[in-house]
Amino acid sequence: MSINRRITFRLYPSPSQAKTLSYWRRLHKDLYNAAIANRKNQYKRFKKSVDYYEQQNCLPEFKEVWYEYKQLGSHALQATLKRVDMAFQRFFKGLGGYPKFKSIRHYSGWTYPCIAGWKALSNGNNGHLELSNLGKIQMRGSARTWGKPTTCTIVNRQGNWYASITVQCVPVRVTRANAIGLDFGCLTAVACSDGVVVENPRFLSTTQSKIRIASKSKRRKTKPDFKKKIKASSRWKKANKKVSKLQRKVSAQRQDWVHKVAVEIVSCNSLVATEKLNIKAMTCSSMKGSNRKSQKTGLNRSILDVGMGTLRAAIEYKLAEAGGIFVEIPTQKVKPSQTCPQCGSQKKKELSERIHSCSCGFTCNRDVAAAQVMLNWAMGLGTSLNKRGSDSSTSIHCGGFKQLSEMKCQKPRPSS
Repeated sequence: MSINRRITFRLYPSPSQAKTLSYWRRLHKDLYNAAIANRKNQYKRFKKSVDYYEQQNCLPEFKEVWYEYKQLGSHALQATLKRVDMAFQRFFKGLGGYPKFKSIRHYSGWTYPCIAGWKALSNGNNGHLELSNLGKIQMRGSARTWGKPTTCTIVNRQGNWYASITVQCVPVRVTRANAIGLDFGCLTAVACSDGVVVENPRFLSTTQSKIRIASKSKRRKTKPDFKKKIKASSRWKKANKKVSKLQRKVSAQRQDWVHKVAVEIVSCNSLVATEKLNIKAMTCSSMKGSNRKSQKTGLNRSILDVGMGTLRAAIEYKLAEAGGIFVEIPTQKVKPSQTCPQCGSQKKKELSERIHSCSCGFTCNRDVAAAQVMLNWAMGLGTSLNKRGSDSSTSIHCGGFKQLSEMKCQKPRPSS
């Protein structure tokens, strides 16, 4: 079964091509703002709601007046209008604020929603990107699995150009018939049920001092204030680029680490059990009037620095590609950090207690014990190894490993 995967390539345009790309980016930004202004004025003056199809049908007449838009391609312009429509739909559903006009600094690029207007001259390893009315642009990058290109998004970040290409492919991953339980945390990033512990790389913590120094230098410069019509100074722009570069470096390091850890886990295990995490609730702001705001801020920063949600999502989709099984444990019901994996007894622990020591004589690392409890629950053993001889549950949330494998392998047989 083919699925969509996104691959990002770095573009190396010539000076003239880079100038044209910047000009096109500004035109798409102006079209985005014009579409917002049109909807806003139509409703304010005539109480008329303008939808996407009405603005799309106006594109031919619009290009006759603003002839510079003819070189951009109809499908790319329609994608920009669709972006405006999606912003208004989010606002109507209460998922975001009212769409605002964007400056060129906050408008990164545009999208080709189909194969018209561009062509990827590559087999997944480097190559060229051909754009209509511009020519071939050299690109560098490598895709793990290449397929049929479907969409392309041109993005400008920190003065560099990138092409984010979506391809339809059939990814193939190899895994082994092993099972493992995972416990995510801040002290140790991942604790495995087999005793392996992945240390927290702390990418943000190691770069935080440089970010603070750069941010302090940035605050001393004249920042932009659109209400007072004050433009940013050139020194503020330079300092802002320095801060953004450091933050993007941290993000890239974390993303690279997440994929490497996820690949290592999935390649060795076809069943992964972990707790159900609510990162949004875990990193919410402290209550009003709380005396521990700084502590809560530091905790939130530590949780986000690990990238628990990103790592969990990467393991889940890579495991699905390999044909494995991903099981989420209901944390409030099972209470893995308070349960003994050997006998199943529960005892409340403080966060300072890093060693699990039970009255049954079982002692090990607290996070490793929690991972073992989750693995036992996923394999239908309840929460302890002493229930190995009992019948396994066949509910949707848990079951014996053999039963889950049989459910995974059931495929419709072709009729003879």
